Amino acid sequence: MRVLFIGDIVGSPGRRIVHDRLADIVAQSRIDLVIANGENSASGFGITPRIAEELLSTGIEVVTGGNHSWDRREIIEHIPHEPRLLRPANFPEGNPGGGLFIGTAKNGAKYAVLNLQGRVFLPPIEDPFRMADRELAKLPEDVGFVLVDMHAETTSEKVAMGWYLDGRVTAVVGTHTHVATADERVLPEGTAYITDVGMTGPHEGVIGMGREAIIQRFLYGMPAKFEVASGDVQMNAVLVETDDEGPRNTAGRLRARAIERLRFRID
Repeated sequence: MRVLFIGDIVGSPGRRIVHDRLADIVAQSRIDLVIANGENSASGFGITPRIAEELLSTGIEVVTGGNHSWDRREIIEHIPHEPRLLRPANFPEGNPGGGLFIGTAKNGAKYAVLNLQGRVFLPPIEDPFRMADRELAKLPEDVGFVLVDMHAETTSEKVAMGWYLDGRVTAVVGTHTHVATADERVLPEGTAYITDVGMTGPHEGVIGMGREAIIQRFLYGMPAKFEVASGDVQMNAVLVETDDEGPRNTAGRLRARAIERLRFRID
């Protein structure tokens, strides 16, 4: 099984490269399943119902979220009706939507996507580690592929989650910081891991936003209007390949054979 996870999609430039490149990537790389983080897809902050449906129409099967999931108020009424649009499962009870989706990939394999959010330097919501335990316990035995989007600020919290879930899920991928890390590997019990997949959007700014306003904010500490940058638009992603014929991990899920960092640009 070959699964593509696309890093945080930022604004219209990020959406455009997904629209322009994804179909060819899926065909050429024989991708069975596409997942993407979309919490910054609406002008860099949040996601709207229209944009959510736009992303899902490009071939993305599941869109994950994070701390910006609620930045656009109109998504609050929409998210309960679109199970493929996730928000972190460890948001407080009573929040609309959910953080776990179970589906069937193109190759017929059952899969699950779990969205979690860290707590270090982010709002102190529910414990993502214990929430992972609770959500994974819900999965039917026939779900072979399980991916966790760990949306967190610090490297240490993401790395800890990778080790915590090694042998229990197929992949743990980090999002939120928008800067791709070079630590992709398969952990000893068969879980593919990377601290941050990186960003899908313009790289001539500061993590997707126009650099001048952010530099002024650092220089003077005054409020500034942040707008999505332009230039050097990239899609940063990872390709996770599973060992379909080999032994399962300790939880009975597919083991990862490899994880590869990918970077695409608009031609």
